Amino acid sequence: MGIQDLQVFLDSNYVQSGSVPVDLLKIARTITQRQHNRVGKAQQLHSGKLRLVLDGECCLDRLYGGYFSDWACGGQWNRMLQFLAVLIQATEMSGLELAVFFNGCFESSRRADWILNQLQMRIKVNNVLKHISTKGTPPPKIWWTPPVCLRTSLRMALRHLNVTVLCSMDDHHQEVIAYCRENNFNGLIADDAEYAAFDPPRYFSSEQLKLTYKGSLDTKEYILPELLKALNIPSDRLCLLAALLGNYILTEHDLADFYKKLNVNTNLNKVNVEHTIKTIANFVRDLPSVELDVVSQKVFGSLSDPRCPKLRQSVQYYINGTKDGFLHYKPVKPNRVHKLDSKQSVQQQSNLSDTPSTSEIDSNLETSRFASETVESERESLNAYKQATANAKSAPQIVIDPPGIQGHGDVDNIRTEEEQNNGHTINGTHNLLISSSSSSSSSSATSPSHATADSSKQTEKMMTIPSTVPEVMRTASERHQKGLMSPHIYQILIAGEIKLPVLLEDENHREFPSIHLIYRPVRQMVYAILFNLHHRMYLAAKSKEKGDSEKIEVPDVVIKEWVWSKSNPYITPEPVKAEQIGWGVPTIQRLWFGTGIDDKRRRLRGFLTCMKSDTPLMLNTSYVPQHLLVMACVLRYIMSFSDKIKVLRRWELDAFIAQAFSPELMNAQHLQDLQLPLVTSRGVQLATLFMAGVETALLANDACGAPIPWLMCCPWLYFDGKLFHHTLARARIAKNLLELCGGHIDRIVKVERMKKAILEGTNVIFARAPPVGPGIRMSVPQNILTAGCTINDGLMRGRGSGTMPQRGLMRRPIPSRGGQLEIAGVVVGQWGPNYGQPGRLPQPLQGHPRGRLPPQVTSIGGLKYGLSRGFTPMGRPTFQTRGNNRTQIAGRGKKTQMKATGKKKAPVKKNKECENKKDNRGRGNNVDGITDYNDSIPNMNATKDALPVPGQFEDAVENGKGIEKGQGDASLIAPVAAEN
Repeated sequence: MGIQDLQVFLDSNYVQSGSVPVDLLKIARTITQRQHNRVGKAQQLHSGKLRLVLDGECCLDRLYGGYFSDWACGGQWNRMLQFLAVLIQATEMSGLELAVFFNGCFESSRRADWILNQLQMRIKVNNVLKHISTKGTPPPKIWWTPPVCLRTSLRMALRHLNVTVLCSMDDHHQEVIAYCRENNFNGLIADDAEYAAFDPPRYFSSEQLKLTYKGSLDTKEYILPELLKALNIPSDRLCLLAALLGNYILTEHDLADFYKKLNVNTNLNKVNVEHTIKTIANFVRDLPSVELDVVSQKVFGSLSDPRCPKLRQSVQYYINGTKDGFLHYKPVKPNRVHKLDSKQSVQQQSNLSDTPSTSEIDSNLETSRFASETVESERESLNAYKQATANAKSAPQIVIDPPGIQGHGDVDNIRTEEEQNNGHTINGTHNLLISSSSSSSSSSATSPSHATADSSKQTEKMMTIPSTVPEVMRTASERHQKGLMSPHIYQILIAGEIKLPVLLEDENHREFPSIHLIYRPVRQMVYAILFNLHHRMYLAAKSKEKGDSEKIEVPDVVIKEWVWSKSNPYITPEPVKAEQIGWGVPTIQRLWFGTGIDDKRRRLRGFLTCMKSDTPLMLNTSYVPQHLLVMACVLRYIMSFSDKIKVLRRWELDAFIAQAFSPELMNAQHLQDLQLPLVTSRGVQLATLFMAGVETALLANDACGAPIPWLMCCPWLYFDGKLFHHTLARARIAKNLLELCGGHIDRIVKVERMKKAILEGTNVIFARAPPVGPGIRMSVPQNILTAGCTINDGLMRGRGSGTMPQRGLMRRPIPSRGGQLEIAGVVVGQWGPNYGQPGRLPQPLQGHPRGRLPPQVTSIGGLKYGLSRGFTPMGRPTFQTRGNNRTQIAGRGKKTQMKATGKKKAPVKKNKECENKKDNRGRGNNVDGITDYNDSIPNMNATKDALPVPGQFEDAVENGKGIEKGQGDASLIAPVAAEN
């Protein structure tokens, strides 16, 4: 139930001719052609283009480039940019103009909808991580969730492509439709029933939006008059129908008695959309009058019912979005928003929901600029951007030939100009066809609040935070509205609250704390900067020294953060106190508007301090190139997050840096064709951690006055999720950095220099791999591991463990006695003794794993003692693999035992079959290579078989076929050298 049922009804076959397929580019070309034929007549406004408003919240997956399997890896940002370049090029060629809106509202009155959406997202996230952990393959399309930092990346990419980007401030739906009407746009592209109730000029589906090779931008257009015809209600009663379906003002719970009276089923599992819509439509049609008093009497039975004002407000909300209601709604808007903050007279200007008029823009031309954004700095950052993308390789390009253009000359010219302007080529691959996704169906959950509701509560909230000077508020509101700044800054300044969404992280098996909690110290310093905490403390100290009778009290700056946790699943916000930055940071006015050299230096120092990166090498471009500064700061912050909690392992840090310097980062075609043999849960969460850090770093950068130019912050300059996973898998098994970098010395130097800058001045301790494997516990001698320690597959790999005791395991002789494997207290396998070769350490095995002699695994109940490091058995014995007799038989060299040796071929053959089974297991995917990054242990022998992180891929699929796991399969502990 709810207003979104109207969109489902419109999408279904219940409405005859309710939607028709259209090609937006063809419509745009038709309008442009018609305009050219009117030469000599009065020109229409805006040159006769097809101009559409696109609600970005309804089609995040569309703007990302459709669904591809690697979205969970952290985001393919170069791929996204390439797709957007193709899309924008196609629209410009056909005369289609787009304005893209993103939701930047705090939406306090819609918080219940947002929380419900986040809880549903959490279920998806858990399913995604469970699938990746068990299968090792990308998750299915039904669980598509926006990659972290997607909205920020989209804003930057569209800005880079010269597309109009806007961010709503007060009420998302009202601002989108108001912008459409006020600027004479031809219609909007969205998928939200509230827009249908507003009756826009034209209404196109964002869910069905597809860019095709045929040079068309296909979607479907909703014919709203057909909807009214199917429901048999007049147009002036559509708003009443929408209100009676339930929304954030008049909820479905408030209407429960009304639904029961109409015999409408509200059970989520048994809702019949067609019956519900038509039943309520019949009620609306049979009403004698649309006077709200009459309607309230019919719906609630009494005009004194407390729900009557909610019904009136809900109906008025939809009327305000219609063509007639908009004219009455618009003039009262500044006064309505002014109620939010009576302390600041500037709020009437800063909170306008619509884009300012031309005169306002002219009068405040420079108010949306920071002092750091000069013409010279923008030119320098553009040159640096071109240098960073100079190695971008051309990918096969999609050639779109609109009807009427003969040959490829015009298209080639436009494409070449696009490449020169943007520094990026266009990627044309089979994935350019945008597929449908389930992510577009829940846009209302992210819609903002309407300021007419709970204005008194807003005022109470805002009394708990200090006031902000008008100049800062005006700049913050304009930058927010134009999509030039992190939306959190405006929300912090206005409401003192922010909402932090669910991320792609495992809440049940955490290897590091919640990602939002990891970056909370950064946000605390940002709060202190935005509200001039240091300056207030300084004034209070001066007043105390002078002995003034009127003491200046400095209230604590407390911001409310909505963060999900098991103990507090979005029930109440967590109060977070602002923390001083640690040195005499200037006021927010000086940071944003100061033009002196010292101001420039302090802006950058403020940002670096927030990210715990205020070190000399971080500003040395020979160590950290400018376009990698954000990345370096995020990685350094992660490494120095806590002395007690270590997040990254050695090879994971190498993988982050190596992929940033990889030439394949700018090769969209290579990344498109790259196949990931295995997707790991650890890799997915590390990518999420990093991109969340990037978004937090951009928040700090904006709060400090943008010391790093926005072009140098673009994620596609330093990260690709798919390439990161590929590099992480290679780093796990690589012998050293030389092998990881493919033997390129120049790349090794760059990686080592940047790593040195990241680790400068930190106590370098890397995280350990988790020692506990799911379901299998194994006991070992005390001289190998301490008592009570458990072993799993990853622990047995030289680099897979990343710790000294685990590395030492590979250098010790394997115990001589046989053993058993117990799972849940049941013995499922037994093994005989395994000596290895006398007097030698375990050696790397050669040849295909299927041809090797299987190792002998020691399990519970099979070991009473351990061997000393110097123990050398008498040659290589033969032994039985069955029965209780484990008496050693004489060594290999004695003639009396030759027959016995020959008779033992059958058990060996059986063990080889068991080895084959182990090689086919998902947990045992073998990758050739030796890894050793520990300089303190040179020339250490390690196996070539490296395994993924324990417990991640038990049911992985290999070569597209399901793998059966036998009952006696066990983990490899050590190799057995082949007989000479």
